[in-house]
Amino acid sequence: MNTTRALVLGGGGVVGTAWMTGLVSGLRQEGVDLAEADVIVGTSAGSIVGTKLATGQDLDSYTPAHSADQGGSAPKADPRRMTEAFAILADASLERADARRRVGRLALAAETTTEQAHIAGISTLITAREWPDRQLFITAVDVETGELKVWDRAGDAPLPTAIASSCALPGVSPPITVNGRRYMDGGIVSGTNADVATGADVLVLVEPLAHLFPREPLERELAKTGAGTVVTINPDQGAQQAFGPDLGNWAAWQPARQAGLRQAATAAERIRAAWSIKDRVNPL
Repeated sequence: MNTTRALVLGGGGVVGTAWMTGLVSGLRQEGVDLAEADVIVGTSAGSIVGTKLATGQDLDSYTPAHSADQGGSAPKADPRRMTEAFAILADASLERADARRRVGRLALAAETTTEQAHIAGISTLITAREWPDRQLFITAVDVETGELKVWDRAGDAPLPTAIASSCALPGVSPPITVNGRRYMDGGIVSGTNADVATGADVLVLVEPLAHLFPREPLERELAKTGAGTVVTINPDQGAQQAFGPDLGNWAAWQPARQAGLRQAATAAERIRAAWSIKDRVNPL
C-alpha cells in the first residue's frame, strides 16, 4: 500500500520561521524535499512555512526585509497581556482547557493591531491566496472554548485568514474572526500539535522551540499518531544562539536561516531513509 508521509512544522516566531526556511532549502540541496509530504501540519510559524511548501513556493530566496513588510508597520504588542498569558499557561495547577480560555480572554482584551492589518501582514509573508489541492492542516485555538481548531481547504476560513489565526499570539496579534468566532495562535494548545497527523506511517517533526518545552507532552502526541517511523529535527546549540532571546527579532533572520542551512546536512542523513520510502507492504 502507499505510505503516508506527514510533515509537522511547529511554532517559533520570526527566528523559528527563518531557521525552518533555511533547513528546508538545505535539505533540498541534499536531495530531501519535504514538500513531497502527503500531509503537512503547520502551527504558528510552521503554518507559514508549511503553506509555502504546500503551494510550491521557492524557499531558497525567501527573506522578508523586516517587519515593516507586514501591512506597512511592525505589530503593535501588549507586553503586559502577553506576560500574563504565558504565566497562565505555565501554571500547572490550572486545567488545560480552562487555562486556554483565560488566555483567550486576555487575547481579546489586549491592545494590538487590527485583524485586517494582521491578515494583510500574513498575506505578504505567505503570498499564496488560495488553499492548495492537497492535505494542508493549519491549527488555531477557539478563544471562547479553548479547543483546538484545525483548518483545511474544506473549511470556512480563507487561506490567509487561517494562517493569521494560527499566528495570532496573545498580546502580539488580535484573535481572528471566522463566522462570528475568534481564534488565536495554535501554539496555545501545543508547540507542534503533532497528533493532527494521526494515521501517518512516516512522520517528520520540525520543532524550532524544542529546547524551551518539556518532552512528555510531545511524546504523548507522537504516540497518538501511530506513526511507525518518527524523525524529529530540533535547533542545535548554534541555532539556539542565533535565535537569541527575542523570538520576534527580525534582525536575527539571516543568522537563524544560516543555522538552518548548516543543520540540513546532518538532518538529511536522518530523514532520507524514511522519506524515500514510496511503498510499504503490510506484514503478514
